[in-house]
Amino acid sequence: MIAKLTGLLDTIGLDEVVIDVGGVGYLVFCSSRTLKSFDKVGDPITVFVEMHVREDHIHLFGFIDQVERDWFRLLTTVQGVGAKVAIAILGTLSPDDLANAMIAEDKATLTRAPGVGPRLAVRLLAELREKTADLNAVSNAGPSKLSNGQPNAVSDAISALVNLGYGRSAAFAAVSKIAQNSSDATSVELLVKSALKELSA
Repeated sequence: MIAKLTGLLDTIGLDEVVIDVGGVGYLVFCSSRTLKSFDKVGDPITVFVEMHVREDHIHLFGFIDQVERDWFRLLTTVQGVGAKVAIAILGTLSPDDLANAMIAEDKATLTRAPGVGPRLAVRLLAELREKTADLNAVSNAGPSKLSNGQPNAVSDAISALVNLGYGRSAAFAAVSKIAQNSSDATSVELLVKSALKELSA
């Protein structure tokens, strides 16, 4: 089982790279975001790897860090999301984008990714929302202070604001700002109260 590769960047393709590890070239499929992180041929690189073994092939998928790989693993547990779709999603949305979309139940963000329509977006939210709280992948500048311990408080606060007539994106932005600036807003009531002040400012 290959978990990580460190070597020299030999070739960069449209959706893959070849990594020279001790004279052996490994073909590794990567998201467009990961490919953009590589500079030039000959540079030393390290990628975290997920290996898929099938009857007719063995494919290696490479990621810039373990968080991206963890998201790939989660995404491929959802019906209708194969490795190619998962890579396409990660090419469009960063782990932070995905985590924020899960917390905000933001279908529109998910459908920005190639291969993700409204139905698949709903399925992703339904199957992954609770699982992704354990990834701790939300950025420190966002609602991670709350998502680590109380993901339901964040989601419930956003839902409450939406029920009051605010747009989901505006509600999410307000709750994110409160989470960033206050260490005390850990309940739904306090989140909603503070977010309402923010939205009416």
